[in-house]
Amino acid sequence: MATQQGLNILGANATTPPMPVVFIGHGNPMNALEENRFTQSWSQLGQTLTRPQSILIISAHWMTPGVSLVDSSAKPKTIHDFYGFPEALFAERYPVNGNPLLAQQLTELLSDHQLQTDSSWGLDHGAWSVLKWMYPAADVPVFQLSIDVSQSLSWHFALGRSLSALRRQGVMIIGSGNVVHNLAALRHTSQPYEWAEEFDTFFAKRLAQRDFSDLLNPAAMGGLMRMANPSLEHYIPAIIVAGVSSKQDHLSVVSEGFDLGALSMRSFVFHQV
Repeated sequence: MATQQGLNILGANATTPPMPVVFIGHGNPMNALEENRFTQSWSQLGQTLTRPQSILIISAHWMTPGVSLVDSSAKPKTIHDFYGFPEALFAERYPVNGNPLLAQQLTELLSDHQLQTDSSWGLDHGAWSVLKWMYPAADVPVFQLSIDVSQSLSWHFALGRSLSALRRQGVMIIGSGNVVHNLAALRHTSQPYEWAEEFDTFFAKRLAQRDFSDLLNPAAMGGLMRMANPSLEHYIPAIIVAGVSSKQDHLSVVSEGFDLGALSMRSFVFHQV
């Protein structure tokens, strides 16, 4: 595993305050275009948080079963990984620089997780639809980490623990997904299903209590978890962010509520005050 000195490529040192750690419930792709209470909260968050020197983002939409990848492209492309939406959404671009050097060094930090570099991805909509509100000038270098959906929630929590070293390197870690994500249950209302609200509340309470063990065992949550998250890719970024956090962090809720009845828009940040 790489040493702190080996990772110190951004001029940080042991006395550098740790960067905040963020989770954004990104909801449906139209949030990239629509100014609403959720996107307004993301915009305000970008203006309020300590400005990072670089951003590592983990989106639910880059799934790589059996391997973990980090994007090492110098100019990450804007990926439109959806269909059936207005042309204006496909016209969106987020022309940001990547961070190939830090991506390569991250493979050393995460040697226990056998991380590999990849320059073919870029930024999917789970990443750029959030970043365009937080940092609209696209002037903070960004690189993306994939999700190995073949691994357990505990494995991803441990991955977050390893990533925490980046916080003192001026790197903001952002997870983008949804705590509740059931596409089969979507409806044209923001009124949540009872099971969706129940799971969202359960998650929020355990997160605030730092009782993460309950959040890492899908079997223990039974049918409620299966309804809230038929698959886990949108839940995993929140678990990684929890793993990155420390006991010294303060938890702040950025936004909460529901989109289309079955998408939790809960967003939160761990930061030191």
